[in-house]
Amino acid sequence: MAVFKLIPDPTFKAQVQIPVHGGQTAPVEFTFKHRTREQLDEFFKSVGDRSVEESILDAAVSWSLDDEFTAENIKVLCDNYMGAASAIASAYTKELLQNRQGN
Repeated sequence: MAVFKLIPDPTFKAQVQIPVHGGQTAPVEFTFKHRTREQLDEFFKSVGDRSVEESILDAAVSWSLDDEFTAENIKVLCDNYMGAASAIASAYTKELLQNRQGN
């Protein structure tokens, strides 16, 4: 059972289902940065002023891939798997808003 704390840890892990060719997805674990409601509002307001790579670097601190978590490698990921950026943004938002899908 998860331990509830009034002040959450500064980072959290979440699986992101990256769409791959052939209609499948591949799970990649990201370590994301926690944000308060106000911080999340500011993050969303600033997304349009930054590249996809900068926005992902501002949302996460690492991933489970063998490749280093850098802007260059994020660009490679998003160039090769065009649904990746959307999947990452969606997973991050769902986790922060605690939008769990139940049975």
